[in-house]
Amino acid sequence: MADVELQHPNRDKAESKATKAIVMLLLLVSALLIAIVTLGGWSELQGAQPVAFAYIIVYLVMAFYVARWNRGVLPVAAALAVLFAVVAAVAGPAWFDRNKAGFADPTLDPGMLGLLTVIIVPVQILLLAFAMRGFAQKWNVEVEVSRDDDDHPPAESRSGDPQPAGA
Repeated sequence: MADVELQHPNRDKAESKATKAIVMLLLLVSALLIAIVTLGGWSELQGAQPVAFAYIIVYLVMAFYVARWNRGVLPVAAALAVLFAVVAAVAGPAWFDRNKAGFADPTLDPGMLGLLTVIIVPVQILLLAFAMRGFAQKWNVEVEVSRDDDDHPPAESRSGDPQPAGA
């Protein structure tokens, strides 16, 4: 029985490699933006810190798995991106409203926190689009290739004529 090697032909495509890199980048940027808004508005988040840290951890773990070509996390990333885009779309204007007299000041300027929160929305939409694009590329397809079957067989067997045993 010949040794069999598994190959993933869809992972070798430039489009798949680019999609993987973009999804990883978007996950890392999302985690960074969420961390900045969480830390910058710590005193005003009213108990939302654990949820924000959970998102950060989950996004970092998903970036790790995407780096290892795990296709299964892509729909989860897309779903979480939709949820967080909605939360950010609602929260962004609230930060701008806090930029008036009578409100307690968070660590960062409320206008800056509002801007960063609004920027999270298109980042999440891009994450949704690229995660679904990566899922459609079928990174998980495997092809069994025998290790004995090379693309370039040895010179003796190319002509099709049997070679003498001593040659």
